[in-house]
Amino acid sequence: MATDYDAPRRTETEDLREDSLEELKARRSEAQAAAVDVDESDTAESFELPGADLSGEELSVRVIPKQDDEFTCSSCFLVYHRSRLAEENGNQLICVDCA
Repeated sequence: MATDYDAPRRTETEDLREDSLEELKARRSEAQAAAVDVDESDTAESFELPGADLSGEELSVRVIPKQDDEFTCSSCFLVYHRSRLAEENGNQLICVDCA
């Protein structure tokens, strides 16, 4: 459907006042007549639910040890680069996010 972007815009109140009762009924029936197109091959088994059992899945993650220029925040326990260090109180290192 082509849209004329140069035409003056009408507000909803103007639309309601200018539309006839027959047009409004036709729009309502068109909106209700829209049917959902469901493919018969789509079944409930093809959808994965949020709490699905993933015990059979195997993950492979390469773990890299903490580097010399990194520290572990004593508040959030995440490993950051030394540039993210905000406070150092003895053995307690605090990152910028937790400071």
